[in-house]
Amino acid sequence: MTVGEGYDVTDAGQERLRRWRLVLGGGPADGTGCALSGRDAAMDGALAALYGKGDKQPAGRTGRDRSAGLGGSAPSVARWLGDIRTYFPSSVVQVMQRDAIDRLGLATLLLEPEMLEAVEADVHLVGTLLSLNKAMPETTRETARAVVRKVVEDLEKRLATRTRAALTGALDRSARVSRPRHHDIDWNRTIAANLKNYLPEYRTVVPERLIGYGRASQSVKKEVVLCVDQSGSMAASVVYASVFGAVLASMRSVSTRLVVFDTAVVDLTDQLDDPVDVLFGTRLGGGTDINRALAYCQSRITRPAETVVVLISDLYEGGIRDEMLKRVAAMKASGAQFVTLLALSDEGAPAYDREHAAALAALGAPAFACTPDLFPEVMAAAIEKRPLPIPDAV
Repeated sequence: MTVGEGYDVTDAGQERLRRWRLVLGGGPADGTGCALSGRDAAMDGALAALYGKGDKQPAGRTGRDRSAGLGGSAPSVARWLGDIRTYFPSSVVQVMQRDAIDRLGLATLLLEPEMLEAVEADVHLVGTLLSLNKAMPETTRETARAVVRKVVEDLEKRLATRTRAALTGALDRSARVSRPRHHDIDWNRTIAANLKNYLPEYRTVVPERLIGYGRASQSVKKEVVLCVDQSGSMAASVVYASVFGAVLASMRSVSTRLVVFDTAVVDLTDQLDDPVDVLFGTRLGGGTDINRALAYCQSRITRPAETVVVLISDLYEGGIRDEMLKRVAAMKASGAQFVTLLALSDEGAPAYDREHAAALAALGAPAFACTPDLFPEVMAAAIEKRPLPIPDAV
């Protein structure tokens, strides 16, 4: 087997040495005694540029002994980005890009068009761009919007169909009627409810009681309020919430409102037809006033029994804690369904205020992290007023 140009691997032991050499980065103490050439040497150079130690500091970076060997210019970074896309799969490229931004202070270089054109776009990159939004020069803004739009469109393709299907079914089931029309009969439930009326001689069940549901019409059946914390730690959640908000807004039977907040509250409902506009209307960073945001959402509820309020926040409250809890209790008492998501992302267990989460759970509004793939099921359960599918590990 040949791995890389000019590098022959004759057995599994040599392959392990090669891999360890790429991981350890070479040097007199790596202990592998393995030399690299060709493609392997190029891969090693790309890794060393990011993870190797040196004396140089990239422009604008202090307090770290890491040196990327990328200098401070966008062209050299763009070349490096092209290299890693050549040598590594997309999932690895995205990890390396995030590490480059975190370790080497490259966030400011994302304000340059040639840099943006070279990156592998993902949710985390969108979050970084949104945090830089206010500092972004006009020459970069259109390129940034194109990058964000690509990510948003990919997410919509992945999530929209399943979300619409799950919520349409939930809306249909939430409108059950006692005298359904023939096409609206739920035959599985009807048969199960009438098994006592089974006639063996005819091998049939006499449906003494019909069970069904009324199909959701084009009129608004449910109202959904997405209340999203836009503090810096919630960047990925803001991206996913904007996409889901746009998907929900496209459903005629659901009235959707999107509210984002830090210490101020901004209603972005009128921009839901384009999630890219929504994202550039957010302002990542700053403090948090959940109580103020919930007060605004509460004032917009007109049909509590048909409303689902989704708070997406890590619950680090900078406002009035007791008032926040009172508002949640009041909304639930009015008949509204209240869902608290500590994160809406694939990033794993989030950091959150455990005291506030426990207080919400005591009110019957348990707080939990939710992946984008689980979100449609959570919303469907809330619409049907059945127990939420809370993951085992929160």
